Amino acid sequence: MNKPVFKRVVLKLSGEALAGDKGFGIDSDVLRDIAAQVEEIHKMGVEVAIVVGGGNIWRGAPAGEKGMDRATADYMGMLATVLNALALQDALEQRNVDTRVQTAVEMRQVAEPYIRRRAIRHLEKGRVVIFAGGTGNPYFSTDTTAALRAAEIEAEVILLAKGKVDAVYDDDPLTNPRATRFSELTYIDLIYRGLGVMDSTAASLCMDNRIPLIVFGLNKSGNIKRVILGEKIGTFVKGE
Repeated sequence: MNKPVFKRVVLKLSGEALAGDKGFGIDSDVLRDIAAQVEEIHKMGVEVAIVVGGGNIWRGAPAGEKGMDRATADYMGMLATVLNALALQDALEQRNVDTRVQTAVEMRQVAEPYIRRRAIRHLEKGRVVIFAGGTGNPYFSTDTTAALRAAEIEAEVILLAKGKVDAVYDDDPLTNPRATRFSELTYIDLIYRGLGVMDSTAASLCMDNRIPLIVFGLNKSGNIKRVILGEKIGTFVKGE
């Protein structure tokens, strides 16, 4: 299989994945590796949209649980995703990949505001589009952002790249070596088993819009290309 099986994808990158082994901030080596992998599939003709999280810099929900106003904490998290998006844009453009950052929270000095038709046009013109700022609303995760943007731009699949695990398990494989690994699931399984790979709002949105999800490990170089070429790695989550 030398041809991509998907034409337009949403790649969801967690903030933790960008941190690498450091656990906080942005690991420049990981950033360069991600940029190289995105460049590789971009050269294959795949239209790539990216949604980035911000957990390597700030996490809104835990701060809210500790007493901070939840909306304020979530807005801070949205700003963290913009930092990651700009870093990723720079890494891609250093590889001569034409890239645009669009934010759900307007900050015109550093990025475009999110406009659906403009995002689609960028993709059609061969640009990588990075969606930052979450949905622009508190209480919604960047997983939900990925599901929403995938539905809006009519992406064929969401590629959920994880930094520390390589698939969906019934328990945390980092603490439980006997955790069961799933090769295929439905969104109903994901929701009712509480498997935690994405929140229920995001899973329901994907299920309602029939958007498949592939969960795989990011940090092994070349995995994004392997998924694009149709290799059966990670966990495939389908609507039914």
